[in-house]
Amino acid sequence: MHTFHIPVMGISYSIDTPVKVARFGISSVISIIEDGLVEKMREYYCTQLNEEHVPITQMDEDSRAKRITAYLNLVEKIVNRQIDELKSQPFAEGNDIVKYFELLPDDATSKRKYLEMQALPAGEQKILMQEELRKYIKAGSIDVNIMAKVDNLKFTDDGNPMPVEFSDALSAFRGFANSNLRSSVVLSAGYNPRLYNYIENFSDFYPDKDGFLAKKIILKVSDFRSALIQGKLLAKKGIWISEFRIESGLNCGGHAFATDGILLGPILDEFKQKRSELANELFEIADASLAAKGLNGFSQRPEIKITVQGGIGTANEDVFLREYYGVDGTGWGSPFLLVPETTNVDEHTLQQLATAKKEDYYLSGASPLGIPFNNFRPSTSEQQRQERIIKNRPGSPCYKKFLSTDTEFTTTPICTSSRQYQDLKIKQLEDKHLPLEQYQAELKKITEKDCLCEGLTVSVLLKDELPVAHKLTAVSICPGPNLAYFSGVFSLKQMVDHIYGRVNILNSLPRPNMFVNELQLYIDYLRKTIDESIFNINAKQTKYFNTFKENMLKGIDYYKALIPSIKNETQEYLVTMINQLSDQQLAVAKINIPQRNECLIEVLS
Repeated sequence: MHTFHIPVMGISYSIDTPVKVARFGISSVISIIEDGLVEKMREYYCTQLNEEHVPITQMDEDSRAKRITAYLNLVEKIVNRQIDELKSQPFAEGNDIVKYFELLPDDATSKRKYLEMQALPAGEQKILMQEELRKYIKAGSIDVNIMAKVDNLKFTDDGNPMPVEFSDALSAFRGFANSNLRSSVVLSAGYNPRLYNYIENFSDFYPDKDGFLAKKIILKVSDFRSALIQGKLLAKKGIWISEFRIESGLNCGGHAFATDGILLGPILDEFKQKRSELANELFEIADASLAAKGLNGFSQRPEIKITVQGGIGTANEDVFLREYYGVDGTGWGSPFLLVPETTNVDEHTLQQLATAKKEDYYLSGASPLGIPFNNFRPSTSEQQRQERIIKNRPGSPCYKKFLSTDTEFTTTPICTSSRQYQDLKIKQLEDKHLPLEQYQAELKKITEKDCLCEGLTVSVLLKDELPVAHKLTAVSICPGPNLAYFSGVFSLKQMVDHIYGRVNILNSLPRPNMFVNELQLYIDYLRKTIDESIFNINAKQTKYFNTFKENMLKGIDYYKALIPSIKNETQEYLVTMINQLSDQQLAVAKINIPQRNECLIEVLS
């Protein structure tokens, strides 16, 4: 099987990626936040397959969960058909069965057997080997993602609250739990007590009499402490974490959950050192909890996978992560936005990405969740946002309300990217009569918020020529900054061959090591955060900034000590890396952490 997976991307970009790649043994992740899009995609594929599509409307009881279940069942059905067809194909050039084996990493057992078979002359032995190879074929996992923080409660048409199980996250989880899939749900964006408690209601997340888990939990985490805390919370319910998916705090796509300056290398090292301890502790807690509930236990401690994603760009980096830190796999996300066979990027945005400059990728305040968001300057959504400001009509119409969480001005939550909220917030700001510089900074924070519900959904509709509601065709896209080192449009084979070091598709832009890249992002992030706090800094923020700086300096020392262990790069590469780290060490040391009095003097001056 493959050593990498394709993480969730936006709302629509990987909405049907399993249909495109699972038959080649590649695992990928679907976003199930937007049940309206999920229903449109089910209708689209039913039409493609000449199957009857019975609509599930918003008027139907439990429509959100039912839409998700129906779509996931359809995706599984399609992939199973594809696998059956692939297995029946002759080993002839151009057939998917050949592509399946050619895409595999060269050290995979089935790849070696495939190459042995190819070298054989036509005859009975070759036919026997081909039949044996067919038994190796296995679909990639069809996993789903739920952002734990996207969990609004629902209300009836007359304004009464619905039962808690109809909240966004719980309904989505129920949709996956009730599906036929034997795969995993990736829980991201932090701890949600309501959601974590809800998992206990579904038997598929508990072991059967043979210790088998029909459905599994993957936790996306930023550090070891988060993994341990959340893992123990679920273990106390008898829920086993099958994988911890570590993501770089800033060198990733979508929302960026920055650590307190703790860098990816030291985080991975802590998992490496404490992996067995973590697994043993969680197993002891989970096993006792299962026994207390009178449920089946595990006959032996099940596996916990550790994977990592965010900013990986070369085969050497991928191999180093897997060999030195012992991770079980890696995630490659943003580069696949340039692979039309794999993801749903409309043609206009695809060409923008293919020819983008490094400065086109930036960390923004666009997300209504208040979490830093990796953004793309040339996007049509960003263009639309600017045009609305120029017309003195900042903000967006709000139809889907998945990110409606603010109650500063209203009883019913509204979205901070909505026109309603931004109008009210700007009026409030004007009443403060702030100095011009401070006013402009606060105004930018308000109007920078953009509608992600629409913008991250529409690309697949444009690509597949499906109806777009309310004529909202502006596309938001959220690649990680690592995409700056890839230019062009690629085939699935080209991208997979790059991951495994069979070809190199990086552009000519000098690319530092992924750890150096992430460190620079953290330096820029700290500087920007300090600048944004200049008008209202307090003792707590000063302490945070100092801790952040200290953690980065410790991380640089760690990387300098790590360099001799990087065996798969040239000496010239390693010298460049240590020089870059030294430069960054000086840059961090020079960052001034202002005190409140200093800031007041600067503001007054």
